[in-house]
Amino acid sequence: MHELSEQPLVIPPSFGLRKVAPRACIADKPHLQEFFCETLEDLGFVTCKYEGHSSIPMLVGEYQPDLFVLGLSIGGVDGANVLETLSANRYQGCVLVVGAPASLMAKAVQEFGAELGLNMLPLLATPFSDEALRATISSLLPRETPPNPIVDVAEALHSNWLELWYQPKVEIRSLTLCGAGALIRLRHPTWGIVQPRAFVPDDDDPHFYALSNYVLSQAMQDWQFFLGEYGPVDLAVNLPVSFFTDANAIEVLMGQMPKHPAFQGAIVEFDMSEIGGNMALARTAAERLRVHNISVSIDGLGADWPALLQFDDFPFVELKVDRSVVSRCADDRLKQVVCRNILEFADSVGARTVAEGVENRADFITVRELGFDMVQGSFLAKPMEARKFARRVLRQPLQIS
Repeated sequence: MHELSEQPLVIPPSFGLRKVAPRACIADKPHLQEFFCETLEDLGFVTCKYEGHSSIPMLVGEYQPDLFVLGLSIGGVDGANVLETLSANRYQGCVLVVGAPASLMAKAVQEFGAELGLNMLPLLATPFSDEALRATISSLLPRETPPNPIVDVAEALHSNWLELWYQPKVEIRSLTLCGAGALIRLRHPTWGIVQPRAFVPDDDDPHFYALSNYVLSQAMQDWQFFLGEYGPVDLAVNLPVSFFTDANAIEVLMGQMPKHPAFQGAIVEFDMSEIGGNMALARTAAERLRVHNISVSIDGLGADWPALLQFDDFPFVELKVDRSVVSRCADDRLKQVVCRNILEFADSVGARTVAEGVENRADFITVRELGFDMVQGSFLAKPMEARKFARRVLRQPLQIS
């Protein structure tokens, strides 16, 4: 029977006793702890790994988890001790037992926890889906609201809270991986995963350039990691057009590129909302980057696409149609018209096209029939941190439901 070793409880730092995101502690075998931590963090939890019931007094008193996940693979005797110790320390959160539905042990643990007065959630029967886990803990899920006050990006850079997540870009007919887009995230010790709108500064912020440098540097480090795990992967990073107002921007960017024979270049994405007021700068940057084997893509393209007609010599290799146009396009003829117009323009300038934000089968079929080259969206895969991306995307074929 597997027993957990008695190790010091590893608790993420927090600020006083204030809790913004829900907290969870995972008691299970190491590889299952990793799985639950990743899955619950995707749902907005801050997590820690349980290392032995002698640490429960500190866990309950200081960390105050809202959820305690008890995997029965740790062994029935240890599970009973965990429940008894939680009860003795007046644990007020919920307990989620994970085990086989027909197991006598699972039934006994559920009943024992209820007899102790603990808040027992319904058994999460193995094997289970992400949807089943979400449904079981639905009452604990956080609301999608940005932190207040807004996170200071200088503090985030100094504290190493930033990380890049990746979403695959997929050839729409063969469903083969043709690259990935890097998306910045912040893992805050109290708020958990924070979306960019809560911490990305304005262009005139003195720390904006440092943030862009971080994105470049981390993406190229992750490229090296992906190379070792799978092979070369074409990565795209979003940079503001204003980044290239600095005379040394191209040299800085080139200094970040891997000096490896397998490196075939990268993609820089400019947001369409910035193109209109910076056309000359965007054109110059794209032309100079092309010389260094770095392509430029236009991201977030929508009904404003006619502004691109002003370019005599089109230096951009890719057009990414915004999710606001793609989402639910299967049932919206006006959105389909916008897509067709962009596709015709892309064909006239020799640019490839990407449909962003595809979240269901109907939209996937529609953008494929319209003639897009590539697709991104949660229907194929949500953004995920680098190691999960390598494990779930790079090491196995993509699947669609």
